Amino acid sequence: MSRTLARIWSEPLLLGTGLSRMLDEFSRDFGHVGFDIAPSFGRTDVYEQNHNLIFEAELPGMRKEDIAIKVKDDQLSISGEMKRNEKVGQENYFRMGRRYGRFQRSFPLPANVIDRDKITAGFEDGILKVSVPLKESLKEREKAIDIKVK
Repeated sequence: MSRTLARIWSEPLLLGTGLSRMLDEFSRDFGHVGFDIAPSFGRTDVYEQNHNLIFEAELPGMRKEDIAIKVKDDQLSISGEMKRNEKVGQENYFRMGRRYGRFQRSFPLPANVIDRDKITAGFEDGILKVSVPLKESLKEREKAIDIKVK
């Protein structure tokens, strides 16, 4: 007895796989010109804690060796490459829904307020945490502006 998906179940999966592959191919080229077509990879929280600007990025399935962090011209840049498992041939997939390929996310840093030489990063359980020390709190520098209604 053959163990295959019933035709009614396999055809929608094959259609989805083809569409996913087509969208992957279409969006892959945009990575080279700076568009963030798939912001779901590298979703990032940014917050201030104990005079540090913290960036926490979701990078599921990534290896530390495949991630690069750079600071240039008051920009924090996180980049890397997620590689697909080459042990499984494309013909064996019913659906290819995971994202792979190169990615880059950039975040502006407040000029003259950060201590560039003390930036640290850690990576645990698929979460990259970059800590940027601040010379002074950004929250304390905020000033609320009243809005007048006419």
